[in-house]
Amino acid sequence: MPDGTALAFDFGERRIGVAVGEPMLGIAHPLTTIQAQTTDDRFAAIARLLDEWRPAQLVVGLPTHADGRPHAMTQLARRFAQRLKGRYGLPVWLVDERHTSLVAESLLEEAGLKGRRQKPVLDQVAAQAILQAWFEQQGEAV
Repeated sequence: MPDGTALAFDFGERRIGVAVGEPMLGIAHPLTTIQAQTTDDRFAAIARLLDEWRPAQLVVGLPTHADGRPHAMTQLARRFAQRLKGRYGLPVWLVDERHTSLVAESLLEEAGLKGRRQKPVLDQVAAQAILQAWFEQQGEAV
């Protein structure tokens, strides 16, 4: 497992959930949700997070169908991961994100947030689940 802070991303076309964690501790925390309209604004928000947190690596959730087959978002998430690597020169890992939304919803329900009240934080809690999965299985290097 690589050392140093990791930032994880739950990539979506409208929102990108972000989580932060330390591999040595194996603990991930939800951080923020990026809701920028343009690609340039999204990457500017990511650059600000990188300046603040100084991560050693980045982790991107790779969405697939329940049986593991790729779909349209799979390729978009791969492209996002490639862009992160190209722009910031950090190691980037892809992690299977199947079921992370369900894990996130369950965690939020346990915290007393249900239905519409989950929406503002769901993506960042999904990123937390992605990062936690990376701590356990590392994933695929980009």
